[in-house]
Amino acid sequence: MQTIYDLTLKQMEEMLGTLGQKPYRAKQLYTWLYRKRAQSFDEMSDLPAALIAQLKERYVISPLKLVTKQVAKDLTAKYLFELTDGMTIETVLMHFNFGESVCVSSQVGCNMACTFCASGLLKKQRDLTAGEMTGQIMYIQRELDQEEKRVDNVVIMGTGEPFDNFDNVMDFCAVINSDHGLAIGARHLTISTCGIVPKIREFASRHLQYNLAISLHAPTDELRRKLMPVDRAYPLDELMQALREYSEGNHRRLTFEYILLKGVNDTDAHAVKLADLIRGMNAYVNLIPYNEVDENGYRKTDAKGALHFYDVLMKHGVKATLRTTHGDDIDAACGQLRAKHERSRTA
Repeated sequence: MQTIYDLTLKQMEEMLGTLGQKPYRAKQLYTWLYRKRAQSFDEMSDLPAALIAQLKERYVISPLKLVTKQVAKDLTAKYLFELTDGMTIETVLMHFNFGESVCVSSQVGCNMACTFCASGLLKKQRDLTAGEMTGQIMYIQRELDQEEKRVDNVVIMGTGEPFDNFDNVMDFCAVINSDHGLAIGARHLTISTCGIVPKIREFASRHLQYNLAISLHAPTDELRRKLMPVDRAYPLDELMQALREYSEGNHRRLTFEYILLKGVNDTDAHAVKLADLIRGMNAYVNLIPYNEVDENGYRKTDAKGALHFYDVLMKHGVKATLRTTHGDDIDAACGQLRAKHERSRTA
């Protein structure tokens, strides 16, 4: 049965129209779902009993249930959720000075096969619906309600390639961004893509205010193809042209994500080539310490080497940041999500 979290406000109005209801009922439903955090249709006391019955026949509210929750030393929390078909996904809650941030998965498994990433060890089983992504946020938000906190930021950087599930991801963003829903600001939503050029252009054409982050990880096609097979389909020249068009057409700053791999992409020459690649763009580089995965053999650049790489970029006119690792002791850090429970159960 479909989750009602799947529906954007416009889709909700259209659905209710087919049931003979007035459009204003959609805002009432959104209030119950996202402001009052209703977990059953029976709680929705200002809706007609006949409509409640129709909704119960067609929809469920939450599409997932918690299997396990792990909490790291830094209080980062990793949730393993089971979907209605028995498949599992992972979601991560991180605590920052600026608020609570949730990293959402967009697919069960991933087909991008980046050689350094644990998430790609399980091939894509299916896309997540907008409601299954929204359900991840809602479960965590209900927990945060007990501490009088709210989800302030959402990053679609968990398992899966968001632009390989474009329509559902766009609907998900519309749901949680809606003023009648969770009202998470557009500039507090970040979508990360490994570089699917046609979808970058489609995203650009919509002129949305969501943040766009690009998983780059190499400054040349030769190296990037070894690390990220997507480069064979969309090489750097094509990718960078699409990104320049996006940035200029939307007046938005880009983030380039760059995982530092010891002896692979972390030399001075790599830093200079990276600076040459993006200099002049409205962008910065987010340097990410590698979180080691047993299966692939890569090792992290040490702190001294990471700081040196940062310095070279800055000296060559490219702004950069060094990301702090969160939750690596529970495999919740960047590139470590793999739904281990699912892997062990299906092995």
